[in-house]
Amino acid sequence: MTTKDEYIENFAAELKGWSAQIDELNAKTEKSVGITKLKYHQELNALRALQTNADTKMKTMKAASGEAWEAARETADKVWDDLRSGLAVAVTKFK
Repeated sequence: MTTKDEYIENFAAELKGWSAQIDELNAKTEKSVGITKLKYHQELNALRALQTNADTKMKTMKAASGEAWEAARETADKVWDDLRSGLAVAVTKFK
């Protein structure tokens, strides 16, 4: 079982990597035109919302302790999974 600090460190590292991937998708979007560009922007907006949610959750986890930490970790796992799967779908669409 990982400690709180290890969990947050892993979460932060994953979030940093995902942010880089979102930036790459943004660059691809800027090279697109017309309806494709619009669709890509919609995907990116959804990803950025998930990214913001994950960042907020990480801050909540850092401040939490005891039972609050356990509850924050459980919801963070869901947020993490949502961002991971959303990014995987977007990467597939942007190919």
